[in-house]
Amino acid sequence: MTDLQIAQSVTPRPIQEIARAAGIPEEALSPYGRLMAKVDPALLPEKKPGRLILVTAITPTPAGEGKTTVSVGLADGLRRNGKNAMLALREPSLGPVFGMKGGAAGGGYAQVLPMEQINLHFTGDLHAITAANNLLAAMVDNHIQQGNALGIDPRRVTWRRCLDVNDRQLRDIVSGLGGKANGNPRQDGFDITAASEVMAVFCLAADLNDLKKRLGSLVVAYTYAGEPVTADMVNASGAMTALLRDALKPNLVQTIDGTPCLMHGGPFANIAHGCNSVVATRTALQLADYVVTEAGFGADLGAEKFIDIKCRQTGLWPSAVVLVATVRALKHHGGCPKDRLGEENLEALSAGISNLIAHIRNIRDVWGLPVVVALNHFVSDTEAELALLRERCAAEGAPCALADGWAHGGAGMTDLAALVAEAVDASEAKPSFTYPDDMTLREKITAVATRIYHAGSVVFSPTAEKQLKELADAGRDDLPVCIAKTQYSFSDDPKRLAAPEGYPLTIRSLRLSAGAGFAVAFAGDIIAMPGLPRRPAAEAIDVDSEGKITGLF
Repeated sequence: MTDLQIAQSVTPRPIQEIARAAGIPEEALSPYGRLMAKVDPALLPEKKPGRLILVTAITPTPAGEGKTTVSVGLADGLRRNGKNAMLALREPSLGPVFGMKGGAAGGGYAQVLPMEQINLHFTGDLHAITAANNLLAAMVDNHIQQGNALGIDPRRVTWRRCLDVNDRQLRDIVSGLGGKANGNPRQDGFDITAASEVMAVFCLAADLNDLKKRLGSLVVAYTYAGEPVTADMVNASGAMTALLRDALKPNLVQTIDGTPCLMHGGPFANIAHGCNSVVATRTALQLADYVVTEAGFGADLGAEKFIDIKCRQTGLWPSAVVLVATVRALKHHGGCPKDRLGEENLEALSAGISNLIAHIRNIRDVWGLPVVVALNHFVSDTEAELALLRERCAAEGAPCALADGWAHGGAGMTDLAALVAEAVDASEAKPSFTYPDDMTLREKITAVATRIYHAGSVVFSPTAEKQLKELADAGRDDLPVCIAKTQYSFSDDPKRLAAPEGYPLTIRSLRLSAGAGFAVAFAGDIIAMPGLPRRPAAEAIDVDSEGKITGLF
């Protein structure tokens, strides 16, 4: 059966039952129908915070290799082993759902339900973020139209509109055409909502007051005199906060096994910081002893940003890291052709394991965290291939176990869950970042490139050099960096597989995210508005006369 068919074959429990099992009182719950609800963290009982488990992965293939499936199955496995565990995950963007990669609710029997709603409109959080972002854009242009008291230079409006759909046609546009009544013509553009700064602010805000403060500090333009203009200066932060007030409460859903899951916020990890909301993570830690969360794509992207941005800003720190690997992906990194990944190939696997080892060493040696390898099982894996993987993990001192959540749910994850719980209980990990706060932005970018990506040098374009100076002159060198690059390689070239070293990493440009509290550095040709593939997933999605959805994975 497909993931959708499996999800539709299950009868989920009423969300009030899931809430009671998680220790959430009725007054803290706002149901969205029978299977979803918003949770008010302010109305939860006090409890000693639980321990945080970060799930990340090797460098993925274009198809993705099941990190969310392992996260869901791990939480289910922990509960089957008698642990008080829950999930804190990102919610999906419609971009991948209708594009190429798919949704973000797991797969097989390690899924979060209700799968259709989660992967489509869910509780409307992403729509609220889109609306808040575009309200600010409208108010900036309206300020210019209504006399421009702040002296905004229309050529230096930096705030972009957003849309939660892949649409390359909107990357770079000219807006305000049609005469004076329709605004001032200027160059404009759209990013995808998951890469917007409002999404980043939403996910990093500690509470409603912090959200409003961060929204107010968003830099939207510069004046003719070169001074920054913020959202507070165009009086937009109050209305934006009103649009996001209800959205800021985490969404409670459940896995097929009935494990509680807070699914909230959804920034991409290749062009944003790739972590679910701080509010949801802290709420889960307030409710459970073990909280499983994930960071997008490979550990070089999501895990690095989780640690150097989210943990740095919040004081959170994981007790252990689970590194998801698949035989298929490692053979891909070892040069095996895409159409032969299902065949045994020990030579390609051996060559590709260098990618796994590079990630293990980054997690252990740079961030000082215990790492457990989850071997996400595919039916095409052979015993010889799995034996080779186990042997190489043992040589690195990394415990590993088979992850069979797709086929068996939590029952296929108990061995992995036991290893992870053992690592968490023994952990004394303390914060160890990739770079210190007092480095310049140039030095921080170089530290990530050389220590995590294993680049030999960093090349800054003339545009990037100019922007580095402008940020330094504005006193922004104290910010952490969020490097936007391809997810398919440690490098900025998606064709450079396995574990490249000594190459030059190119930084094309930088963008200030003042509200989120970081600077984005764009590496290679990465962009903030993806396009649809030749055959978008949307072509296969349909709904019958009874309202039943088909083709959704």
